[in-house]
Amino acid sequence: MLRRLYSEQPASFEYTPANLAWAEGQIAKYPEGRAQSAVIPLLWRAQEQEGWLTKPAIEYVGDMLGMPYIRVLEVATFYFMFQLQPVGSVAHIQVCGTTTCMICGSGDIIEVCKRRIAEKPHTLSADGKFSWEEVECLGACANAPMAQIGKDYFEDLTAENFEKLLDQMEAGNVPLPGSQAGRYSSEPAGGPVVLAEYKGTGAQYNGSVQLAADIGDTLKRIDGTEVPLLTPWISKGAGHGSVPAAPAAAKSAVQQAAAKKAPAKKAAAPKKAAAPKAEAKPAPAAAGEVAEKKPRTMKAPRKAGADDLKMLKGVGPKLEQTLNELGFWHYDQVAKWGPEEIAWVDNRLKFKGRIERDGWIEQAKILAEGGETEFSKRAKY
Repeated sequence: MLRRLYSEQPASFEYTPANLAWAEGQIAKYPEGRAQSAVIPLLWRAQEQEGWLTKPAIEYVGDMLGMPYIRVLEVATFYFMFQLQPVGSVAHIQVCGTTTCMICGSGDIIEVCKRRIAEKPHTLSADGKFSWEEVECLGACANAPMAQIGKDYFEDLTAENFEKLLDQMEAGNVPLPGSQAGRYSSEPAGGPVVLAEYKGTGAQYNGSVQLAADIGDTLKRIDGTEVPLLTPWISKGAGHGSVPAAPAAAKSAVQQAAAKKAPAKKAAAPKKAAAPKAEAKPAPAAAGEVAEKKPRTMKAPRKAGADDLKMLKGVGPKLEQTLNELGFWHYDQVAKWGPEEIAWVDNRLKFKGRIERDGWIEQAKILAEGGETEFSKRAKY
């Protein structure tokens, strides 16, 4: 039950551009001042992107939501769906071991995992491709025993057909999820005993299996390029509840994803090469936008020392460092920003819009005069 961060951590984490846009869309679902409500979906997206939840990812989400790191860590360690250690590069296998699956032979599946992957759960295989764990009921009792791999259910497992699934994945193929015994859905193993004449939709697979077949590569990390990650509540022209369409064909999903990425990399290269070292003169503001004006900055804090900018709601350690690098060390500097200065600073922050969303100016004025805000009172503890 003890859940701690893994001993070896990567140096940094950052969402892919598509996942960042998705994350900002999730935050937009919540009322002003309630961005922290998005912590679980943002952590989940970070895990889907990397495979497991790293310390830099936890801090990144904390900075994005203006949350103390310990609060985000509390969420990550409480929910067992978050993997706090590396998982297999190809697949992490979650074998259901609860009553129905246990009675139907989940122990045999676990023995295969111990022999083929690693003796202990949450341990990488020798080649780093696989990891496994035993989990509580996944709700597919009629098709027991079963395992979840990624977002897909693999049902009616036996030691033999499970070994074949591992062989396919090890060879670089993506096996078809669903019943491995030929059942369409969760009808009795011997065939339906009611509505026996019902022909259904005539589809080859049930809905979830068909979607997995359409996507093609459901083992792939979620980086936002496979299917458009729409946020219909803010997308222009999209009605509430609309969902992205899946790709029409399942063939060569890996090649399709690679083809999508290749042009983006080529297009990005000239921008990177052309970026000037010195700060460029801001372009004229478009219609409806506020023009930029650089605020007064300082090369270093005053002799009395810098103010703790983390007392401003939405400012974490990394964002405070960014503000210091831009030349802002004191509350009274922030308190003097007008719309044009806000636009200048906003365009130099990773997460735009939070200055006005979190009310930095009003807070800074109170703090500069020696007062306290509701947030600063809580942040001290």
